[in-house]
Amino acid sequence: MTSEQTTTFDLSASFKAYDVRGIVGESITAEIVEAVGAAFVDVLQLEGQTILVGGDMRPSSPEFSKAFADGAATRGANVELLDLISTDELYFACGLLNRAGATFTASHNPAGYNGIKMSKAGAVPISSETGLKDVQSLAEHYLSTGTIPAAGQRGQIGVRDVLKEYSEYLRKLVDLSGSRRLKVVVDAGNGMAGLTTPAVLGDALLPKLPFDIIPLYFELDGSFPNHPANPLEPENLRDLQAAVIEHGADIGLAFDGDADRCFVVDEKGEPVSPSAVTGMVARREIARAKAQGEATPTIIHNLLTSRAVAELVEHDGGRAVRTRVGHSFIKAVMAEEGAVFGGEHSAHFYFRDFWNADTGMLAAMHVLAALGEQDGPLSELGREYEPYVSSGEINSEVEDKPAAVERVRADFAGEDITIDTLDGSTFTANDGSYWFNLRPSNTEPFLRLNAEATDRATMERVRDRVLALVRA
Repeated sequence: MTSEQTTTFDLSASFKAYDVRGIVGESITAEIVEAVGAAFVDVLQLEGQTILVGGDMRPSSPEFSKAFADGAATRGANVELLDLISTDELYFACGLLNRAGATFTASHNPAGYNGIKMSKAGAVPISSETGLKDVQSLAEHYLSTGTIPAAGQRGQIGVRDVLKEYSEYLRKLVDLSGSRRLKVVVDAGNGMAGLTTPAVLGDALLPKLPFDIIPLYFELDGSFPNHPANPLEPENLRDLQAAVIEHGADIGLAFDGDADRCFVVDEKGEPVSPSAVTGMVARREIARAKAQGEATPTIIHNLLTSRAVAELVEHDGGRAVRTRVGHSFIKAVMAEEGAVFGGEHSAHFYFRDFWNADTGMLAAMHVLAALGEQDGPLSELGREYEPYVSSGEINSEVEDKPAAVERVRADFAGEDITIDTLDGSTFTANDGSYWFNLRPSNTEPFLRLNAEATDRATMERVRDRVLALVRA
C-alpha cells in the first residue's frame, strides 16, 4: 500500500464489538487487512515483538493471513504464520507463548464471508472497549492516506505449527485413556474440526484413544458444500443425528466452522443442550479444583443458561456467578473471579486452564470423559442436567424494541415477579415456576426471547403470552 489516495475509508460495517467480519472483496479485502495488521501492531505496541497469525479453511484466509503479516512486519513486528488453525488453537498459542495474535475466520457465517479474531498476549481478548476501536481508526487512517509508514526495522516472517502441542496440551487436561470404548460420530461441517479431531481424539499425531471415530464432512472446504457450519440451527444437526442412529453410536459431536463451539447429541439423536453440557463440565471442574485444595471453586454462566446450572454448582459446593451474554464479558469475569470454568447457552465453553478462553474441543473431551467413566447411555446422563423445559432462543422482528418490552412489563405488572436488567430484561416468577428474558439484538431489528419453566405447559403458556405482546 503505497499509492497516494484521497478516499476516506470507513470500516464500521466490518468492525464488530469483539471481532472483524465482512463480505470478501467488499468490506474485507487484502488491502484492508494489511492496514489492520499494521494498526494492530501499533495499537498494542508490538514493534520488535513476535505475533502469531493463522486462518481457517475459507479460500481467502491464506491471502489475508499474508496481507496481515505484511502490514505487521512493515510496522516492525516479527510474525509466525500458523497456517490452518481452529480459533481455539490461536488462543492456545497466544496463551502458551504469551504472544498477541490473529486468525482469519468468519466462524459459522456463509462462504462469502471472512473476518479476523484478534487476541492480546496470554489469550486476553480485545474488544471495542479495549483496543479494537483504536485499531479500526488507525487502519482507516492508513487506508485513507494510502500508505503504511515503515518502522525502523522491518519484521521477519516465519512459519510455526502448533497442532501437536495443542493436542498434547488438551490430552493432559482430560485423561481419556481409561474410558470405556465409545463410538463417536463427529460432524466437522467441512470446518476446522476436520483437522483438529483426528489430532486430538484420533491417532493422527498421538496414541489411539478408546474411541471409534466416525467422520462426517472432515474435508476442509470453505464453500460448505454439505450444510452451513452452524450447529446452533437445528437443521444443520440432521445429518449428525441420522448418522448417530445409523451407526448405533454412543454420542454425536458437531463443531462450528472455526471449531471453537461444540454441540452434543445423545445416542437417540436428541440434542443435549449447552446448559446441560455446562452443568456436566462444571461438576467435573469443581471436583477437580476441590481435589487440588480449592475450597469453593467459581463457575461462570451467562443469564440465558438454565437455572439448573446455578443449582448444580451450589449443590456441588461451588459458587455460581451470573453474567451478561458475550465472550468478552465472560472472559473478563472469568479473570476477575478466578473462575475454573464458564458456559454459555450458545455452546461457548471457557476454561481457566485454557487461559480463560473458549474451546469446543476441551468441552467435548469432558463430555466424553463423563460418558466413558460410567455405563449408562448419554440420554440418561444428560437428563439429570436438564430438569427444566426451555423454549430455546426465539427471534421477533420488531421496529420499536423498547415499546415491545414495555408492553410485556405492563402486562406482567400484576404478577408476583422480579425483573432485572443485567442484560435486556429478565422476568422471574418468585415461586420459581418460570423465568424469561427479552434481549434486543445490537445489530439486527430483533428482540430475542428465552424462556424456561418447571414443566412444558407453563413454558408454552408464558412463551406464547410474551410473543403475542412482543409481536402485537
